[in-house]
Amino acid sequence: MQIQPILDFLRELKDNNNREWFLSNKSRYEYLKTEFEVFSKELIRAISAFDDEIKHVEAKDCIFRIYRDTRFSHDKTPYKTHFGVFIASSGGRKSQRGGYYIHLDPAESFVGCGVWCPQPDLLKALRQSVCDNIEELNAIRQHPDFTKYFNEFFQEDKLKTIPKGFPKDFVEPELLKLKHYLVSHVLSDRILKSDNCVSDIAEILRCAHPFNKFLNFTVDEVL
Repeated sequence: MQIQPILDFLRELKDNNNREWFLSNKSRYEYLKTEFEVFSKELIRAISAFDDEIKHVEAKDCIFRIYRDTRFSHDKTPYKTHFGVFIASSGGRKSQRGGYYIHLDPAESFVGCGVWCPQPDLLKALRQSVCDNIEELNAIRQHPDFTKYFNEFFQEDKLKTIPKGFPKDFVEPELLKLKHYLVSHVLSDRILKSDNCVSDIAEILRCAHPFNKFLNFTVDEVL
C-alpha cells in the first residue's frame, strides 16, 4: 500500500482539527483507515516470520483510535494527527508486553520497540532484570543489527538518581533510572515512499526482536 495518502490526510487534519472538517472528509478517513488496517495486517504477517508470538495477533486489536479523549486535557482538539498501531501479543494495543509500535505522522514517522510506561511492579522487575542480566542486555544492545537502527533508550520521565533498592555502583546506572524500556527509529522518506515499505519496516523491527524477548521474559514472570 501507499503511505503517502495517509500522511497527506493527517497533514490536512492538523490544519483543520475540528469536527466540521472531519465530517466532510469522513469517507476519505474511512478509506484510509481501512488501508491502514491492511498495512497493519501485512506487517503482522511480516513480523510473524521472525516472532512466532505475533502470528495470531489481530490488527483490529492493535490499531489506536483517531479520536482523542479530551476530558482531562487542556488541548480540546478532537482528533489525533497520527495513525498508530502497537503490535504485541496478549492484548494488542492494550498489552503490557514488549511489542512493535508504528507511528505515521507528517511531522515525523517512526517505529518503537519495547515496553512503554510499565506499571510500578513491572517497572521494578524490569530494572531488576537489567541489574541481574546486564551482560545479556549489553550483548543485545551492542549487536550490529541492533545498533544499525537503535542507539539509545527513550529518556522521557527518567529519574535523576538510581531508584531505592538498587546498587549505587551499578555499571550502567542510567539504565536503572528509565521509566520506559523503549527504543525508536525515525522512518526515512525513502522507506515511507517505497513500494516495499512493509518489508523495510519489518526488517528494522526484526533487529529489535531480541530486545523484546529479553523484556518479555520478565513481563511474563510478573504478569
